[in-house]
Order: sequence, then C-alpha cells, then structure tokens
Amino acid sequence: MVVMDSDLRLRVVHPTQRILTGRVVRLLEGYPREVRVGQPVLVAVLTAASVVGLLMLLVRSLLSTGGGGGARRGWKDLKKGPEFLVTPLRVRDAAGLLYEVELHGHLPQSALHPADHVQLTLRRQPDPDLPPRVERIVNVTTGQLLTPRTATVWSHLGPPLLLQALLGALLLAGVAACSVVTG
Repeated sequence: MVVMDSDLRLRVVHPTQRILTGRVVRLLEGYPREVRVGQPVLVAVLTAASVVGLLMLLVRSLLSTGGGGGARRGWKDLKKGPEFLVTPLRVRDAAGLLYEVELHGHLPQSALHPADHVQLTLRRQPDPDLPPRVERIVNVTTGQLLTPRTATVWSHLGPPLLLQALLGALLLAGVAACSVVTG
C-alpha cells in the first residue's frame, strides 16, 4: 500500500505483514518508554511477599539480631515500571515502499547500519497507532541473527521479591490446605 501526501511524495507506512525484508534506510534517535505494571499483579506479588517478610521479621525479633533487612523499593517505585529503549527503524522493501518499525531494547552498536539487507520478524503492538515492533532481525549482509531484549515486569520486580512472593504463596497454600484437612 503506497500512501501519498499532498506534495505527492511517498510517506512512511506501517507494515501489516509478519515478515518484512528490505534494506535499512535509517535508525532514528532512540527514546525511553515505560513498561506498565498492572496493579493486580503488583498487589498479588507484594501480598504474598509480605507474608514471608512478616515471618522473617518475627524470627529476627525472636533471635534479637540487630541487623535490619536490605532496603526495599516502595509501592511508587515498583508501580512506575522499568524503562526500555525504543529506536524507530526505517526499512525500504524491494518495491521501494518505506516502512517504519520499532526496535525495543538494545543491540550491539555494530549490529545494524544503513544499507544492510535485513529480514525482520514483526509483532503488532497493543496500541494500533504504533508501528509494529521487531522481534527478531536476520542481518543478511553480516549473517547475524539478532534478538533485542527489553526489561519486563518480572525483571523489574527482581528475583529476590519474586522468590519471597513464591515462598509466601506456598506458605499461604500450605496453611489453607491444613485448615481444609483438619477443618
């Protein structure tokens, strides 16, 4: 689909296909975008983690060790979500159409250059106004297979908090199972 504006020049369009093959025209300036953290997910994780936190606090007070726990991030910090780099990428296909896609996350600096022949695997974004994001890049020019990685909600919450939440959920499930069996 070719879109013309009033000056009869070709405009950049968003691709609709899953695989796009073409040449890199330009990597635009990147900017940060925030990953949204859903409140129900955050409440569930923090509730389960607080069970183990309270248990650890009780054990610490019984043993009367003076050392406090590590600094915990607050609700506001956890709710904000991680930021990741978004780099708009323009690609021209064999028919001469100019497409814009988004590259989320980081790649090595030497991974893509203008005029590189690439095959992109794309995924639609939740917001239909945004161009599709790149899931995988095959740089035919250099023979590299590239997969950009972004921060996720789980990496933002962190392994210690998730482990504590898992232990809290298991503890709550154990208490519930015991009350059902003995009840």
